[in-house]
Amino acid sequence: MGGLCDAPRPGRPRVFPTAVAAQVKALACEMPAANGTPLARWTCPELARKAAADGIAPTPSPSTVRRWLAGDAIRPWQHRSWIFPRDQHFALKASRVLDLYQREWDGKPLGCEEYVISADEKPGVQARMRIHLPLPAGPGRAMRTESEYRRYGALAYLDAYDVHRAKVMGRCESSTGIKPFTALVDQVVTAEPYASAKRVFWVVDNGASHRNWAAAARLSDAYPNAQMVHLPVHASWLNQVEVYFSVIQRKLLTPDDFEDLDELAT
Repeated sequence: MGGLCDAPRPGRPRVFPTAVAAQVKALACEMPAANGTPLARWTCPELARKAAADGIAPTPSPSTVRRWLAGDAIRPWQHRSWIFPRDQHFALKASRVLDLYQREWDGKPLGCEEYVISADEKPGVQARMRIHLPLPAGPGRAMRTESEYRRYGALAYLDAYDVHRAKVMGRCESSTGIKPFTALVDQVVTAEPYASAKRVFWVVDNGASHRNWAAAARLSDAYPNAQMVHLPVHASWLNQVEVYFSVIQRKLLTPDDFEDLDELAT
């Protein structure tokens, strides 16, 4: 009878020795290959199986392993993408752009005839049509979207976003490049209020269409009141237009059902 009383009661989590949890966490902190396991990363079921194979007893279930790892303060078994800053002038370039967002340049406030444009391209926007129409949602069931589709080509969406007026000026092109980006610049700078503005700052990343001093020179030569301001390398996330692109992706392009490029462009 004593053995029955010692067994865990149904519905109650089993209490494991602290040493067992510590051994499983230590295992999770190591790369699977270091333990002879041909995996790129651990999953909770794999950790539970490995614990059993290594003789860790009592052996926890995958759900118990998941609970242990989720409750830990430091989680070295998790990873996320990271790029070390390569731009030695990162702080200087980033601060200039952040100052512009606050309507300041070289320590002086911008005037009412000075504007800040955040510009970039969203390439490879595909026109795809599902082979079968989506099935509507029902009680307790989300809308179901067909996974197969037909391709009808792709466009590049170029956009210039007036940071302080919250105005979007965009265009579609067959591809990205210097010529399409120049067309976007012409579209914006030849229209009011930018045509007669004192200065128009163009915040851009380091993409090939508007990279380095050559792109800045092309802009200022064509439009003396326009000035290009480059973000640090690998800092596109500081570009305000990326926020707008993310809204476009969520609201218009997911899921994407377009019969042709003309429909996609509109």
